[in-house]
Amino acid sequence: MTERTSPLWIGENTAGGPGGWPPGLLVSAPASGTGKTTVMLGLLRALAEDGLAVQPFKSGPDYIDPAFHFAAAGRESFNLDTWAMDDALLSGIAEHARGAEISIAEGSMGLYDGVATRGQTGMGSSAETAQRMGWPVVLVIDAGGQAQSAAATAMGFAAYAPDLPFAGVILNRVASPRHERLIRLGMERAGLPVLGVLPRRGDLALPERHLGLIQAVEHPDLEAAIAGYAAFLREHVDLAAIRAAARGGPAPQAGQLPPPPAQRIALARDAAFSFTYPHLLAGWRAAGAEILPFSPLADDAPDPSADLIWLPGGYPELHAGRLAAASSFLGGLRRHAETKPVHGECGGYMALGQSLIDKDGVRHEMAGLLGLVTSYEKRKFHLGYRRATLLEAMPGASPGAALRGHEFHYSTILDEPDAPLAKVTDADGNPVPETGSRKGHVTGTFFHLISAEDAA
Repeated sequence: MTERTSPLWIGENTAGGPGGWPPGLLVSAPASGTGKTTVMLGLLRALAEDGLAVQPFKSGPDYIDPAFHFAAAGRESFNLDTWAMDDALLSGIAEHARGAEISIAEGSMGLYDGVATRGQTGMGSSAETAQRMGWPVVLVIDAGGQAQSAAATAMGFAAYAPDLPFAGVILNRVASPRHERLIRLGMERAGLPVLGVLPRRGDLALPERHLGLIQAVEHPDLEAAIAGYAAFLREHVDLAAIRAAARGGPAPQAGQLPPPPAQRIALARDAAFSFTYPHLLAGWRAAGAEILPFSPLADDAPDPSADLIWLPGGYPELHAGRLAAASSFLGGLRRHAETKPVHGECGGYMALGQSLIDKDGVRHEMAGLLGLVTSYEKRKFHLGYRRATLLEAMPGASPGAALRGHEFHYSTILDEPDAPLAKVTDADGNPVPETGSRKGHVTGTFFHLISAEDAA
C-alpha cells in the first residue's frame, strides 16, 4: 500500500483511510460512442508517465477493453460487475488495487444503463460500480451539436442519484473557443467542475469490428496510438484536478476469486481465442493451478499433460480456414477428449463443433467433437447477461450449479444435436435457446463464464 505521504493521499481524497482501497475514479458517459475509451486510455498512460502506479478496471462484462487498459497502464485490468458478481468476488477483484496509488475504471454504455432485474448485487450499471467502490464519476460529454444544453445533460446525470459521488465533466469534440466558452457558462450555472476540454479531432477513434473494438493484439500501432491519446489529454485535461478528485472506498471485506476447474489447464491464447475474463485466470493462478497457453493459429497442440483444455471465445470466424487446416491443434484436441475434459466458450464452442460457415458462405470443418454447426452467413445478434443452471457437469461445476455469464456474438446455430448442457435464461429470467451442449468429455457454452453462484 502506498504510504500516506503520497500526494494522492493528501487532503480530502483520503476517504476510506488506511486499509481501504486507493483513491479512484470511474470514467463514464451519458451513452456509448462519446469517446470515453480514448479518454480512459489517455488518462491511464498520462498518469503512468507521471510515475504513478495506476490500477485499471472495467465496469461490466466487456472482455476487449481490459487488454487495451493493460497496454496503457502496464497493470492487468479487471472487470467489476454488480449483476454477475457477489460481494465476495467484487472484493476479491478489488484487492488487485493494493499497491496502486490510484484506480481508474471505465464504464460501460451510459452511466446508469443496466438490466431490469437485480442480479448478485445490482443491475450491472456503472453507477453501481462507482457507488460500491466509492469512486467519483468523471462524465465524458460529447459536446457536438450543443452548447449550454450540455450542462443540462450533465446536471441531470449528477442529480439522478444524489448519493453517487460526482467529480466533474470532460467535454469532448468541442468545435471552437467560442463553443467552449458557451459550454463553460452552462457548467458554471450548473455548479459542475470542468476537468478538461478536448477539441474535435477525427484521428483519435480506435478501429472497430462487429463486436466493438478490434483486439489490442490486432491494433497496427497500439503503442503510438496510446501515446498520442496521453499527449492529447495532457494538453487539454487538468490532470492535477483529476488526481485531486479521486477518492478511496471503505475497507473491503474478505474477498474470494473463482477456484480453478483443474490443476493443469491448457488455455488457447491467440487472435482467434482471447476472450477470457482476467479475474478467472487470477483466481486459477492464486489457487495454484498451472495455465499452459498454446496457439491454435500457430497449429500448436495443447500440452498432452494438461488435465483440461479450455478454448475461450474470440474471432474464429475470421480465421476459420487456418483453424480447419491446423492438424496438430485439432489432433491434440481429439486425443485429449478421448479421456479428459475439453470446454469451449462462444468462439471456442464453435471450434469444437462439426463445422463453421463464414460470412461468405464457405463451410469450414472444425474439431467435430460436438455436432454443433454455426453460420456467420446468417447473422443474428445475441447480446446480454446469462444465468445457466447446469443439467450436465462441466469443468469446475456439477449438475444443478447456477452460473452467471455474458453472451455477445452474431452466429446462428444451424444444428445442435447433442445433449443440452444447461437451462439458460437472460437477466430477466426469460428462456434462451442457446443452452450449450455436452458430448462425452466435451462441453461448450455460448456465454462467457463470469461467476458461479454460492450454493449456500
